[in-house]
Amino acid sequence: MEDQQKLDEMVNELNLYKNQAEVLQQQVEAIQASLAEVETLESTLEDIKEENSLEALVPVGAGSFMNAEIKNTDEIIMSIGAGVAIKKSVEDAKETLSSQKEELNDSLDKMLNNLQKISQIVAQLSPQAEELMRKVQGNNAQ
Repeated sequence: MEDQQKLDEMVNELNLYKNQAEVLQQQVEAIQASLAEVETLESTLEDIKEENSLEALVPVGAGSFMNAEIKNTDEIIMSIGAGVAIKKSVEDAKETLSSQKEELNDSLDKMLNNLQKISQIVAQLSPQAEELMRKVQGNNAQ
């Protein structure tokens, strides 16, 4: 019966690690989406830097858009979190985006590292659990 208890503990531990890996994977995907948004904004700011005004499509709800003219391309209203936004020059916005990108990449690296460690632990525990399961099943068959 001791082997069965050890097997149950290993299975619970493996399930815990697998759940942690799933959560980390979701967080990795969220950070990658944030990075893509930051990169899109960087690209947009770069594309409009020489423009005095330009036409754009503005979302008006329910998947609908209207044509609009952007008259001031020297400033941008940026969210700083908690529902607060501030006006910044394009250059200041680029600096902010650069630091956000660096922080996101650091977080992504840490999460990917943790995900790799968890994967290695699961890879080590799985064969042990399978061996113990065969042993328990063999004892039960007798």
